[in-house]
Amino acid sequence: MKMQDSKHESIRSTPKYSVSSASRVATAPELMAADRKVGWLVVNKWTYRLMRLVSNVVTPKFDVSEVSISEEINSAKGMRIVQPDIVRRPGALFLIHGGGFVIGSNRDILSHATQLARKLGVPVFCPAYRLAPEAPFPSGFDDCHFAWHWLHDNSESFDIDPSKIVLGGVSAGGGLAASLVQRLHDEGKRKPSAQCLIYPMLDARTATIRELDKPRHRVWSNRNNLFGWASYLTTPLEHPAPIYAVPAQREELSGLPPTWLGVGTSDLFLDEDREYARRLSAAGVDVSYVEVDGAIHGFDMVDTGMSNAFIASQMAFIERFI
Repeated sequence: MKMQDSKHESIRSTPKYSVSSASRVATAPELMAADRKVGWLVVNKWTYRLMRLVSNVVTPKFDVSEVSISEEINSAKGMRIVQPDIVRRPGALFLIHGGGFVIGSNRDILSHATQLARKLGVPVFCPAYRLAPEAPFPSGFDDCHFAWHWLHDNSESFDIDPSKIVLGGVSAGGGLAASLVQRLHDEGKRKPSAQCLIYPMLDARTATIRELDKPRHRVWSNRNNLFGWASYLTTPLEHPAPIYAVPAQREELSGLPPTWLGVGTSDLFLDEDREYARRLSAAGVDVSYVEVDGAIHGFDMVDTGMSNAFIASQMAFIERFI
């Protein structure tokens, strides 16, 4: 595994195996304010509907300079499209939002999408998808699959080279992206040029580990994780999941595209993300791995030095494939 050079001391490409998902890792000092504000997040059967309602009412603030945002309603559940005023490369980025499969919308990812579109000079496509528990797997996954093919069908109208589209996602969206990459590989056509997995939610088996239930994982705890996976899957979490439902359960990873994968050491997903990156690399995939000391889940939504370095690493990777 390798990584582009980082200018921030907290970011490394070599896993620190003395720390795991079971460790008590202190939140980095520059993230403490964010930790105090949102670290307590509780997502369960009593709160998820309220959180969706709040998300629909609260409009996220982000920089819209040098970009324009439109909405496409004919791509499954819809797609928000961020176009840079100045296009500098022939490719595009397809970016899936997170929310543990049960909350969130493609509005939530627009701050990141506008930054990437502006700095990379390519359009960013953010699909919407159905959420569990009302719409369990494969509903949301199929929406993303449809949206990907819609983008390819319409790539000429956007003046995009379809061979230079990077597929990525954040948290649960990273899990959906990893699953979608696997399906596209098996279909043998319209494959992404690379995948960008931002602290992805990859393995339902993590939710079955009761020692991880103590509330030391800020923002996304293992109790939240259990609700998310149990809502998304219709089979017991201990059992083999349907194909493409849980990307970490896939045995054969050879032939998948170049991969960027980043996660913080205070993130619940640390172990499963490390392991997926290791297995990809062992299968011959070109992997750029990023590990951030003391970073909590979703830390890059806060403007800090480590967040900026984390995002800069993503962009350095993406620009190689667009």
